[in-house]
This record gives sequence, structure tokens and C-alpha cells, in this order.
Amino acid sequence: MPKKKTLKKLSEAKNKARKEGGISNEMNVNELAENFANIKTTDGKEENFNFPVAMWDLCQCDPKKCTGRKLARFGRIRTLRLKQKFNGIVLSPIGQVAVSPGDREIVVKHGVAVIDCSWARLEDAPFEQMKAAFPRLLPFLVAANPTNYGRPYKLSCVEALAASFYITGFPDKALEYLNNFSWGCTFLDINSDLLKAYAECQNSSEVVEVQNNLIEKFQTEAQNRSK
Repeated sequence: MPKKKTLKKLSEAKNKARKEGGISNEMNVNELAENFANIKTTDGKEENFNFPVAMWDLCQCDPKKCTGRKLARFGRIRTLRLKQKFNGIVLSPIGQVAVSPGDREIVVKHGVAVIDCSWARLEDAPFEQMKAAFPRLLPFLVAANPTNYGRPYKLSCVEALAASFYITGFPDKALEYLNNFSWGCTFLDINSDLLKAYAECQNSSEVVEVQNNLIEKFQTEAQNRSK
């Protein structure tokens, strides 16, 4: 799990970028990325875990916009075959348990996988042919990718991976993957409070409880603004 000191530094980096003109400015995005890259997951010594990262590509997305395929071209992710089993965490719409810091050891030993499919074609996805040892759902987060910007839950592959890395204690790995996209740091910025809250939980039940409390808070604030 990320140390509180690490989370404080993440927040400071985000606030610094905002004060200097916002993350939409290219120079500030690069500076924010540099600040994140310098953060350690433990006090003093950087932990460098090279765990497996994989995906099932159902070829439903626009190849020019597909973050999973871009990661594959960069050698950041391995493509799995249908019916091939993955022994780590699998981020799947049919998961029953929320990913949490309690999954950290599974990630370290077996890694994380995603299912690269279109949100508009979930009914066509052969989920039963993607053998997941530990299927997981992501809690409430907001997309920053150009296709679904501002929409809750509609994350791209790289956003889903980054969120799972962050929640399970690897904020440096999250940034490493998001840095492959010009808008990547925006995902961390707009979800900073959410990710921090989830990363401070102990297990899936706590993550769901925090999620529900945050959603209720957001709804109350929205209602108060509309009065």
C-alpha cells in the first residue's frame, strides 16, 4: 500500500501543476510527470516489481485510439489468446469483487490483465473464454481518455491498469504506463482524491464502502449546487 508520505507528495505534485497553469499545458504535464516519477513507493528505497501485465484483445476498438494496442507496440503488455488462463488479477466487467490493496501480493506474484473490448459491445464479449484466476472490478473512477472524457467507469485499458497499479500500491508503475499518452497525467489528476481514498483501504469491502460514501457525497454536493 502507498505510504501516506507518498500520497501527500502526489497531491503536492498535482497542486503545483494547477498553480502553474493547469495540466492542459504541455510543459506542466511533463513537469507533473517528472514529479510523479521521483516519488518512491517506500521510504528511502524504490521497489521495482516487474510483474506480468497482459490483455485479451477482442479487436472491437478503433486501432488508432486503442490504448491496449499502443502498449503492446511499446512492449508494455502481453497479448493473451482466448481460453488462455491468467493467474493474476483480471479487470473484468463480470468481476464480483473490487480490486483493493489486499490484492497486492497477487499482483506481485502473478500480475494484472485487462480485457480490451468496446464498451458498446460488452454483450458480444466471450468472457467465459477468458480464464481469470482473480476477476476484479474497479471502483468508481472518471475517464480522462479522449473518447470517454468525464464519463464514470468508462476507462480505457491503460487507465484501468494504472488504477489497479495505484490501488494495489504501485503509483510509480501507474505513471510509467500513463506517460505513454499525452493525456495520461490527467487521469491521475482528476481522480487523485478517489485513488488516494481507495489506496488507504485494507480490502475490497472497505473500497466499496468508501466508493459508496464518496458517490453519496458527490450527489449531495451536486444537489446543493442546483438549489
